[in-house]
Amino acid sequence: MDHIVSEKSGAAIQGAINEAAARGGGRVVLEPGVYTSGTICLRSNIELHIPAGAKIQGADTPEAYDDFPHPCGVYPENGKKVLLACADAENVSVTGKGEINGAGPAFYDTNVPPGHFFLKPPHPRPRMVQFHNCRNVLFEGVSFVDSPGWTFFISECEDVNISRIRVDGCQQMINNDGIDIDSCKRVAISDSFFRTGDDCIILRAIRKGDKNTSAVCEGVVVTNCVLDSWCQGIRIGCTSDDTIRNARFDNIVFKGRGTGILFEYPMRYVRKNCEGYINVSDISFNHISIDAGRHPIRISCDPEIKSRRIAGITFSNIRLRGTLPLHFCGTPPLPLEDITLRDIAGEIESDTPLVARYVLRHRMENVSLTATTGEPVPFVRQESPSWETHF
Repeated sequence: MDHIVSEKSGAAIQGAINEAAARGGGRVVLEPGVYTSGTICLRSNIELHIPAGAKIQGADTPEAYDDFPHPCGVYPENGKKVLLACADAENVSVTGKGEINGAGPAFYDTNVPPGHFFLKPPHPRPRMVQFHNCRNVLFEGVSFVDSPGWTFFISECEDVNISRIRVDGCQQMINNDGIDIDSCKRVAISDSFFRTGDDCIILRAIRKGDKNTSAVCEGVVVTNCVLDSWCQGIRIGCTSDDTIRNARFDNIVFKGRGTGILFEYPMRYVRKNCEGYINVSDISFNHISIDAGRHPIRISCDPEIKSRRIAGITFSNIRLRGTLPLHFCGTPPLPLEDITLRDIAGEIESDTPLVARYVLRHRMENVSLTATTGEPVPFVRQESPSWETHF
């Protein structure tokens, strides 16, 4: 049953969602127009349909938003406020050709030189979408514009399908990640566009509560997407995360001033009472085009980190350009394992095309890289006792 919303307010949308849920579920359909809104909570068996011409306009002050309605234990950027929230639900959809707008620049100090990041405010900024412990989730067709914080934070969910969406954030906003997939199983992201100031697509496995609590992110497939970031196109994990495994990225185009694909585990991301914990395995990247302002591909771990394993990473059919080398660097106690480069070609605007240290079984097949850029060294004659200089 369709529940039509004509009153242009978030409260009216929430009322229609509550009414549909009370009847066992249904489709909440917005009429064209702008709906100014604070937090909207989705519930089981609800489809929120935002057609072309309809826009949910998020409020431009944090006080207009509620805290996320679940003690999930993780609050990125120390913020609990969310525009579109859902917890402990199943069969939830957000569809249509319309827009959700987070009014992102209103939450920053925008008085900065052109091309610089806006300054973050002292108070936390809301996220646009947060789902926790949900099953059978669909996002399809909608544009998500100018989230003040992370655009999507999907945690501990299963069977998530994200298709034909557009994430478009002002690139002067820092921490406006595209999609953070945390400790989820069976996630498909396809046919979508991402423009962000921060990372576009991120896989995480954040341990919550007790340090012995495990977290696993697995079965993620990303296909046919276009990425544009001032930071990273794709990021795999942070230093104190748990296990990220069995993920595929196929037919991806990245162009931006950041790094294309990043596995980086530095000291600055180590949680308290932790020395590093990340365990990454069986991640593949195939048919990827990278035009990066920094490294096209970088895998690195600070030498002090006690992470467990970084293994089984495959890159195939990659065309690339960057200003810094391809970088594959483990540590003596934690060498990278089974790193495969197959059918790789491109140009590095540097004097070094590739750096590799502490790698076990680094396979390279049909790799063609060019690196010819460097500062010329002028000839300066020096006095020398060598007999070679006397004739």
